[in-house]
Amino acid sequence: MARLPVIAIVGRPNVGKSTLFNRLVGKKLALVDDMPGVTRDRREGDAHLFGLDFRVIDTAGYEEDDAATLPGRMRQQTERAVADADAALFLFDARVGLTPLDEEIARWLRGTDRPVVLVGNKAEGRAGEAGLYESFSLGLGEPIAISAEHGEGMADLFGVLQPHIEAAESENPDDEAEEDENGPLKLAIVGRPNAGKSTLINAMLGDDRLITGPEAGITRDSISVPWEWRGRPVELIDTAGMRKRAKVQDKLEKLSVADGLRAVDFAEVVVMMLDATKGLEAQDLRIADRVIEEGRALVMAINKWDVAQDRKELFEGIRVALDEGLAQIRGVPLIAISAMTKKGIDELMETAFATREAWSRRVTTGELNRWFRAAIEKNPPPAPKGRRIKLRYVTQARTRPPSFVLFGTRVDQLPQSYERYLLNGIRRDLGFGGVPVRLTMRAPKNPYDTPKE
Repeated sequence: MARLPVIAIVGRPNVGKSTLFNRLVGKKLALVDDMPGVTRDRREGDAHLFGLDFRVIDTAGYEEDDAATLPGRMRQQTERAVADADAALFLFDARVGLTPLDEEIARWLRGTDRPVVLVGNKAEGRAGEAGLYESFSLGLGEPIAISAEHGEGMADLFGVLQPHIEAAESENPDDEAEEDENGPLKLAIVGRPNAGKSTLINAMLGDDRLITGPEAGITRDSISVPWEWRGRPVELIDTAGMRKRAKVQDKLEKLSVADGLRAVDFAEVVVMMLDATKGLEAQDLRIADRVIEEGRALVMAINKWDVAQDRKELFEGIRVALDEGLAQIRGVPLIAISAMTKKGIDELMETAFATREAWSRRVTTGELNRWFRAAIEKNPPPAPKGRRIKLRYVTQARTRPPSFVLFGTRVDQLPQSYERYLLNGIRRDLGFGGVPVRLTMRAPKNPYDTPKE
């Protein structure tokens, strides 16, 4: 498993390091108080910032005391934290401005071989403007204005941290992601009662491992069964049939459906079973929509193909209905199979593995932004009320599902139709196919902008 990139927060006492630490980890792990020197030991936690995952270290306030004293030993802990980190966040109080100790910390950080991000905290409103201008004298580049207490400026912090996080990840390849790619494919089989889910798993295993029959609702628990397809490990998950909520009265059936939905959460790829003798029903679309909302990769399988009538018309009709009913994710893979005769199982598995690969795909920032510039040149964003929406750049924040963050001005006014244009382009042009893709809009705040009257 690859280690997470490490970011150390440093600064003099009482500039808000622990407050920022708590915001990044999403919990109040570090004690916060107006009295300086509350933090003494290094505190670490897993941080999450708009899809960026990293390890963050909250350090004691940096002081210039002798190494034998308590403050001196605290400073040594801070120096070790920076030596072990991939980058350092140098936090100063933008309202107070620079102090001689801030300047001493800056001299020390410039002498290290670690990248430094300069961050002016407590910069709500325009109170910290003078301190931000003053901080340019530290020689550590342009400061980022934030309010750790109120969560302001986090998008700007993301923008400057992301290159350092990516650089650290490239130096420490993601062994875990590679293990996931080569590890067992977690494949959940879902659908309405009696669609043939258990029969399909038995056909894959070549054994009557699961009870089947004409009665609907035989499966109650989500059953996980290990399997191997062409030498590749698979974890098959059979789930209870999911009927319309209004028809689910029995308490046990409610529990079974809830268990099946939890199985979806733990799956990588979900096979949605359709009954060829019944076609596509509204409940099928509801289940599929739930899978997409959970961010899982989806494959549609039309079962009982051996007894289907008017196969060409049936297939094309379901294809059109899926594209209309799941407009947010056109092009979901659709495979015709027969669990009874084992027809189409190999095609289904090939599609499932290919879909997981697309679901796990990461695009380089260069490739992504070359596509992005071409996309907005071909179809520029609109200008509501004559004011142009400026889209600056896009970055991929995470995979599984692929998630992107778009930075620009007035992005809150971007029409949904333009968001769909970008999402459809990402899927079509960058190899994501019919997997769910997330797109989040962020508008970095420029603390130096003067409000217009």
